[in-house]
Amino acid sequence: MALANNLTAILNLLALLCSIPITASGIWLASKPDNECVNLLRWPVVVLGVLILLVSACGFIGAYQYKETLLAVYLCCMAILIGLLLVVLIFAFVVTRPDGSYQVPGRGYKEYRLEGFSNWLRENVVESKNWGKIRACLADTNSGCCKPPTACGYNFVNPTLWQNPTNMAADADCYLWKNDQSQLCYNCNSCKAGLLGNLRKDWRKANLILIITVVVLICVYVIACSAFRNAQTEDLFRKYKQGWV
Repeated sequence: MALANNLTAILNLLALLCSIPITASGIWLASKPDNECVNLLRWPVVVLGVLILLVSACGFIGAYQYKETLLAVYLCCMAILIGLLLVVLIFAFVVTRPDGSYQVPGRGYKEYRLEGFSNWLRENVVESKNWGKIRACLADTNSGCCKPPTACGYNFVNPTLWQNPTNMAADADCYLWKNDQSQLCYNCNSCKAGLLGNLRKDWRKANLILIITVVVLICVYVIACSAFRNAQTEDLFRKYKQGWV
């Protein structure tokens, strides 16, 4: 019984350590300039990471002090949290799977087309009633979207000053560029697509860390369940043996 509980305590300590990269990934996502302007999926990962930490701490205490009720609650809550984290991961993977980027001919960078991203991202970020607030935030933070499409042929003067376009008919966005600091290309579809491209890139990076952490967390949880079940079996056998004697 003591050996099984000690093993469960160690496993809960590993689960607690797993909450650190989960929480760190969430904080990293929330701190990125583009994510600061989009109040969407900013904190769920952080909240889940903190909850996993708290539940793991309770499980560690329950195993260390041989509190079976606390361990049972831990296993139930951890199963729910792992399930929620998997839902967030799958959802984030699905909505960020389409890539709206394309290579600009003769240039070493990519630009973005709005229609290349998922419907969910477009509807809930750039086509929502929140775009006005997002646009104002982008202008205040000077984060991205301040460049006209390359096809327009604007001449670069500085990051917020582009002049004398040579091919205005190349894209509807060519007519929307303004050298006004509060305007720039924030009304352009290319700007909206660029924002989604940055969000997608950040989420895909975070997903790699989260997937590895979740796999470890699931393995730890399965072993902890087995150890808890064995401990209960040993305890029942011990009580039965004592009663038989």
